[in-house]
Amino acid sequence: MAQRSRHSVARAFNVLVAAQVAMLCGVVAQAADLKFDFGSGQARPGFTQVPPQSAYSEAQGFGFVRVAEPGKPAVFGAKVSEGNYDVTIRLGDLGRATSTTIKAETRRLMLEKVETAAGKYETRTFTVNVRTPAIAGGANVSLKPGEDASANWDDRLTLEFNGSSPAVATIEIKPSTNALTVFIAGDSTVTDQIGEPFAGWGQMLPRFFQPGVAVSNHAWSGLTLTTFDRQKRLEKVLSMMKPGDYVFVQFGHNDQKEKDGGPFTTYKSNLKKYVEAVRGKGGTPVLVTSMERRRFDKDRKVSPTLADYAEAVRQEGVEDKVPVIDLNAMSLKFYAAMGADNSTKAFAFYPADSFPGQSKELKDNTHHNDYGAYELARCVVQGIKEKIPQLASHLTADAGNFDPANPDSPEKVAIPISPPMDKIEKPEGN
Repeated sequence: MAQRSRHSVARAFNVLVAAQVAMLCGVVAQAADLKFDFGSGQARPGFTQVPPQSAYSEAQGFGFVRVAEPGKPAVFGAKVSEGNYDVTIRLGDLGRATSTTIKAETRRLMLEKVETAAGKYETRTFTVNVRTPAIAGGANVSLKPGEDASANWDDRLTLEFNGSSPAVATIEIKPSTNALTVFIAGDSTVTDQIGEPFAGWGQMLPRFFQPGVAVSNHAWSGLTLTTFDRQKRLEKVLSMMKPGDYVFVQFGHNDQKEKDGGPFTTYKSNLKKYVEAVRGKGGTPVLVTSMERRRFDKDRKVSPTLADYAEAVRQEGVEDKVPVIDLNAMSLKFYAAMGADNSTKAFAFYPADSFPGQSKELKDNTHHNDYGAYELARCVVQGIKEKIPQLASHLTADAGNFDPANPDSPEKVAIPISPPMDKIEKPEGN
């Protein structure tokens, strides 16, 4: 037994040294696959043992960004270069039943509530996009204040182990050069929100795609079609995409506040520019009408605030033969089904001290919580099924059909919260 133990330690040490040497040579992401074993016993052959308290360091190139604490999720990171990666995770535990939810990068939902009985294991694979601000040719994306805290823009693949009883046995990470990428351009209602309780529908979308499809969400709070382009985000998307990829475009909330032009002039002409740019790179543009804000009139009926912008998107879709997912119309049905009072459960409405760092009551009629973002993502998935059959073939078997007039109950959609921020700040835009 002692002999096997010495061999095990030596093997783990050799794998670790090899990974460190490769990283120092600048080729860690191109080295065979990255394989990590989180078990307490002997590491599986070819895997690197990761002890529970192994903190991430640049020198090591992997480790826990946030070490697991009782009742709180752990966050693991591995240093990689920009690109798409297939992540294969073995879930389960010999001694207990488990329930695991996996999020990647900045709270992107990848696996939802995977359950195993004691002594049983499940293996799941998903595809994650990793990127940095650098653009081929020497330019960089102009990140907004606070955005550098997002895990979406660093040089590591970040995974959050969450759920009521999470158990991750092993992880394998390998480059996925042939993966299809779905890029997203948009604002705060779409983005991968950094902190609870806010969420964008783009954050929930990866959960509904099979392995081989990566979602690269470039949306950010406060952006318009103009500022997204000005900050070189469109240039970044175009530099990363390959023929056959998709670019979903949803703006309107902030464009509505711009002084120059309007929905049927500047806004619509900018949409055309995006469509032409994406098609010029061999990609498929998809236009998404902005979901509505939460507004009810004196008769307690939903009251549109973005009707002209939604109509401009529909017109552009017809004129240039672009698929349009009418999230605006679907969101109105969703809010109406919930009703004036109950619809607050889809938005960031919480009493003071509901979350760490939240000393004041939240009443946000624009930005959604996990439940609202999840339901809107289901609307987008339904739109994919109806308007983009080629992409629909890559949806998960359990994506199902969705009628926004008959949404899931808030109690049914229970996305475990991510590690809290030190201070909750309302996203830019309204």
